[in-house]
Amino acid sequence: MKRFYLTAAIAAATLALPALAQTSEITIGITTTTTGPGAALGIPERNALEFAPKEIGGVPLKVIVLDDGGDPTTATTNARRFVTESKADIIMGSALTPPTIAVSNVANEAGIPHFGLAPFPITPERMKWSVAMPQPIPIMGKVLYEHMKSKSVKTVGYIGYSDSYGDLWFNDFKAQGVPMGMSLVDEERFARPDTSVTGQVLKLVAANPDAILVGASGTAAALPQTELRERGYQGLIYQTHGAASMDFIRIAGKAAEGVLMASGPVMDPEDQPDEAATKKPGLALNSAYEGKYGPNSRSQFAGHSYDAFEILKRVIPAALKTAKPGTPEFREAIRQALLSEREIAASQGVYNFTEKDRYGLDDRSRILLTVKNGKYTLVK
Repeated sequence: MKRFYLTAAIAAATLALPALAQTSEITIGITTTTTGPGAALGIPERNALEFAPKEIGGVPLKVIVLDDGGDPTTATTNARRFVTESKADIIMGSALTPPTIAVSNVANEAGIPHFGLAPFPITPERMKWSVAMPQPIPIMGKVLYEHMKSKSVKTVGYIGYSDSYGDLWFNDFKAQGVPMGMSLVDEERFARPDTSVTGQVLKLVAANPDAILVGASGTAAALPQTELRERGYQGLIYQTHGAASMDFIRIAGKAAEGVLMASGPVMDPEDQPDEAATKKPGLALNSAYEGKYGPNSRSQFAGHSYDAFEILKRVIPAALKTAKPGTPEFREAIRQALLSEREIAASQGVYNFTEKDRYGLDDRSRILLTVKNGKYTLVK
């Protein structure tokens, strides 16, 4: 298991020792996916931590980062270590939906504020202590279905992950797309580590829908995109926000041309109006990230972890007014501040959490992109 400690910057891997509760620093435990099939999501999330603050409200941050490899069991173990060994004030993670659910379960059992870095179902038992940084699927799905309707799409094929992320998108299409007048003509699934979806794609092409919705994320989202075009499918292909990265274009190549993709605004802050609340933080993140990792390395996954700290810049000072780090009272104060602080601007949206809305985002958190000549272009 890889373990990273961040103080002034991300440091080398080292062993963790059991820690007593601290009052001189705020401990944040982060489990994300930096190895395995989901590494394309987790690595940008880890990288973005280099641009996060090292102290908030005059109190140093102790950030502990563990790799879970996308495995819910490992994510559970990591989260429990944050609770028992690190005495974490805040937990974040993971990069994929299944391990994020696992982390949320632990955080809610322990009574520790949890920032999910992947979309996940926030059920009543996970609602008190968990919030999610990515856009909720209904908000992102709506912009896709509205575009389908504007293009007179009547029949849709679906291919998505055979896990909870794929289920979320499939169920959202049934909840929103079908009432808009579209029907599902074929449903196919594939596993994240799969290297071929030929069988599924042949069935989709045979069904000949007007459009195909791909419920996948990271680099694996390019797999059905490429095979659909190679097998001669000429209809519209819609990708979810989990695919919005420069890696998608790099891997899909010419097959990426013309794709329609829901995305967070961090992928194109340059074309946002100056009054957009997401423009300044988006430009700040992309400037720092591309300055270190090269042109066109921006990633909305980096935005998820970066934005969690943008939120903490608002809620930690409020919590420090009533409690000290390392105590149950401080964790409760963080939870309360998440509810009281309003209009928290970040690179991926403007957050307004409530007891029932644990995503806290609205339509300001989404844009629609296409690919032209190997570059993302805003669909206006």
